[in-house]
Amino acid sequence: MNENILGTEKISKLFIKFSIPAIISMVIAGAQTIIDGIFLGNFVGSNALASVNIVQPFMQVIIGFCMIISVGSLSFIGRCLGEGKKEESQNIFKTAFIVITIISSSIMLLGILFSEKIAVLLGANDVLLQGVSMYTRTIAMFAPVISLMLLFGFINRVVGKPELYLRGMILSVIANISLDYILIKQLSLGIRGAAFATGIAYISALFVVAHPMLNKNNIVNVFSGKFDKSVIIPMAYNGSSEGVISIATATTAYLFNMTFMKVAGEAGIAAFTTINYISQFGTLIMFGISDGIGPILSYNYGNKNNDRLDDTLKLASKVNLVVGVALFFILFEFGEQLVSLFANGNKSIINLAVSGSRIYAFAFLLSGFNIINSGYFTAIGDARASIIIAASRGIIFIVLGIYILPMIIGIKGVWLTVPFAEFMTFIIGIYLVKNNNLSAKLVQDY
Repeated sequence: MNENILGTEKISKLFIKFSIPAIISMVIAGAQTIIDGIFLGNFVGSNALASVNIVQPFMQVIIGFCMIISVGSLSFIGRCLGEGKKEESQNIFKTAFIVITIISSSIMLLGILFSEKIAVLLGANDVLLQGVSMYTRTIAMFAPVISLMLLFGFINRVVGKPELYLRGMILSVIANISLDYILIKQLSLGIRGAAFATGIAYISALFVVAHPMLNKNNIVNVFSGKFDKSVIIPMAYNGSSEGVISIATATTAYLFNMTFMKVAGEAGIAAFTTINYISQFGTLIMFGISDGIGPILSYNYGNKNNDRLDDTLKLASKVNLVVGVALFFILFEFGEQLVSLFANGNKSIINLAVSGSRIYAFAFLLSGFNIINSGYFTAIGDARASIIIAASRGIIFIVLGIYILPMIIGIKGVWLTVPFAEFMTFIIGIYLVKNNNLSAKLVQDY
């Protein structure tokens, strides 16, 4: 690999090379979570579907820990390579490799040995207990595979192989769909078959992304470096905003479900679910852009190349603005058609969701800026600022908004909560950016 590609190649070319695979990978990863549910719901039954949905928090524990270590180490390694610290970069990766292996192995053992207790903790009743326990126990066996696939896939970006993670994710989704069809529909293995399909799909992705990490000629690989406990806390702290995002996702879903149940009943929850599916797609695109530019930012920050740093941020911010405006227009003008894909024929849900979508759509005009800012601070090692932004848009102002706004303007206040949170975070983000001595022109250009 040309070590200097992140510091020498044209920014627009790097942006395409790194962000496009990241965007597609993000969207595929988001789709992965519903594949098992689709097959189980259609070929096994609603109880099987419910069982898999109940296990999702356990999956989030696995993914959450992986993302904290993977994103934290990616940023750390990128800055060290930019500073020319080859040995330190190798030590960081070796430490991340060992830490993530230990954590995922511990989760695996807990999932296998205490699957039934975990199922009860997740809320499974007597009817669903066996199915939830079985899925938990089976998917836990693959925790180390899932963890290493994510770590290797992310670190491939900083060694100049961002396309491998994309190839791995494409292969995994094909494998998951194919195996679900065989194991669930053809062999009638039900929930156990779904868990095995997902686990084997991650194994297929691991084979794709592992090659550079097993190559001794790469600057970062599993054979070079040594364990350095002193980098664990900085690495985890640097990636901790990813943990905040996971917590925020769960918190938002819980609060919105409870509020919509109170003000609009089950139809309100169904309406929010349809809009959430649509908005999630757009948000994943924006996060893909943020993830894609991470190695470019961290390397050039470490290399003290501020012009390339600013150019990357300007380009990413403009692209996210275009995406946000497009999503605003689509959701505002074509909300009914999109909602009908999920709630065809149910007029009460469609009407409620369409009216809500036109309020919710305003969030996209600012969310791209907030996501880019959070990703930037993670890339340069300012975890505190990244956490503030992630917590502001996903927890703090969501909680404030959802408790205050509905009391003032009713159900419209529920829909307005996300735009409110994005607006308040936008203001905080501008303050943090200016304090970080970035050019004020960047904010003005946006």
